[in-house]
Amino acid sequence: MSAEAAYVLRENRGGVLTLTLNRAEKFNPLSEEMLAALQQAVDETKRDEGVRVVIIAAAGKAFCAGHDLKQMRAQPSEQYYKTLFNQCSKLMLAIQQMPQPVIARVQGIATAAGCQLVSMCDLAVASTDARFAVSGINYGLFCSTPSVGLSRNMSRKQAMEMLLTGEFIDAETACERGLINRVVPQEQLDAEIDKLCASILAKPPVAVAMGKQLFYKQIEMGVGAAYQLAGQTMACNMMDDAALEGVQAFIEKREPSWKS
Repeated sequence: MSAEAAYVLRENRGGVLTLTLNRAEKFNPLSEEMLAALQQAVDETKRDEGVRVVIIAAAGKAFCAGHDLKQMRAQPSEQYYKTLFNQCSKLMLAIQQMPQPVIARVQGIATAAGCQLVSMCDLAVASTDARFAVSGINYGLFCSTPSVGLSRNMSRKQAMEMLLTGEFIDAETACERGLINRVVPQEQLDAEIDKLCASILAKPPVAVAMGKQLFYKQIEMGVGAAYQLAGQTMACNMMDDAALEGVQAFIEKREPSWKS
């Protein structure tokens, strides 16, 4: 398949890998092919120590319109739908389980599984024109799988309102409710993401990877088990050369000298 026809484009700049959904004419739906292409990219990237940060972006006017409904309707069997949604859930979990932080770069609409994709990224920056919805209910389909990510970003009542009404919220509202981190004009979107990336790149990768893994594990635990795991993780982290250097630099009132 040629680069022009690829479902996901890849660009690595200084340890920041951008994965671009490349079906602009269809608003980048998460078709079977798109899911497979993203899964392959994620699986390959998680083992690449040269990649420190991942950006999930999209070509065209929209981020992602969710699943390809025409493709779904063409194969109406329960087994097909189970396979499709399992494929999607596997991808969403893989994004969260990557050692690298993942940032969603959102413009235009992010609906249904597209909104789910935003919710499962570690960070998200959106342009002021971005809009978010889990609109399956408008077509008789409660967005059950998107509700998993949505309910872990927003309060229950805010998530349920979106799920039950299918209505859009704008970028400012999405930011206020915790679905995204920052909102900027479209022309400043890349610069704002570059600032986030630069901040992350300045930190030791082992601490970032260890911290990301701990964060998602502990949030599903009871508070006692969460503190136990967090304490174990911090103890392991403190034994790493990067942490030892960082603490010593603090004591000596100088900038740390991280090993590459």
